[in-house]
Amino acid sequence: MRDQDDIEDEDTDESEPPPLWARIARVGAEWGLTLLAIAAIWITVGAMRAPALPEAAPDFTLRSTDGDVVALSALQGQTVVLNFWATWCGPCRAEIPAFSKFARNNPNIPVYGIAVDGTVGQLRSAQERLGIDYPVLVADEQVQQDYGVSTIPTTVVVGPDGSVAAAHAGIMLRPQLWWATR
Repeated sequence: MRDQDDIEDEDTDESEPPPLWARIARVGAEWGLTLLAIAAIWITVGAMRAPALPEAAPDFTLRSTDGDVVALSALQGQTVVLNFWATWCGPCRAEIPAFSKFARNNPNIPVYGIAVDGTVGQLRSAQERLGIDYPVLVADEQVQQDYGVSTIPTTVVVGPDGSVAAAHAGIMLRPQLWWATR
């Protein structure tokens, strides 16, 4: 026969829920791992969709919206970021603040937006409206073909030796841009 102490032990034997901090930590860890997995997939897909480029970045000479002439070969010795974009492209517009902030914080790494559409006047207007803090170059068919641009946006990082250091198709986030230029 069971006595009163056994019955009381059963009543208190129910397990207490974990403290709030433990539940928050568990949910945070689960979300963190989920976000890390999503980021890894995003980066992998962007790299897989990137154009197949030769080892050496194709040279070009393009005019900026300010009328300056920019030749990639004149930038040898520096890491250079080339971001192919279009005024109609939502993901392009979404990544512009990250590229602008990167350009301001890394003045030793030239960033060029290479617009694949629009007139100089339209591009100047877009540059002002979107807060683009780096030079915008007007693409021609040859540079688009040489860089295999079929997805907008596409970003190519050219190393100081003129080689293609990284290529990414699709929106590029600031941490990705920072990592690609290191």
